Amino acid sequence: MEPKWRKSSKSQSNGQCVEVADNIPGAVAVRDSKDRSGPVLAFGPQDWRRFIDSLKSV
Repeated sequence: MEPKWRKSSKSQSNGQCVEVADNIPGAVAVRDSKDRSGPVLAFGPQDWRRFIDSLKSV
């Protein structure tokens, strides 16, 4: 399955963003928008949810 990359609606257009693909079965992929052909981090869905929840609680 081809990742469908997206970034936060709160992102600015300066290219300093991370992009997330959550349409991959069993994984959430994250990459740097400045280097789209660079490395990709992969998280399990539960780990990603815990990470996002922890950011929202700060």
